Amino acid sequence: MLTLGDTGPEVTELQKRLLRIPNVYQDGPVNGQYDQSLAQAVSRFQVWYGIRGDANGVYGSATRQQLESRT
Repeated sequence: MLTLGDTGPEVTELQKRLLRIPNVYQDGPVNGQYDQSLAQAVSRFQVWYGIRGDANGVYGSATRQQLESRT
């Protein structure tokens, strides 16, 4: 699970994947930092695709499964 304040290569991978989904993380930085803009992008992805099971803006297993299946 990744959430606000996390850093590292897993966050970088999340940022790269979100950039492949149109209008979710548009022009977002790929810097390995889980900041507010990334949390908002994760939340947007969750809402748009009806993902349940993870807290809003938190990259947990349900969100990861959906994102990986789409990228």
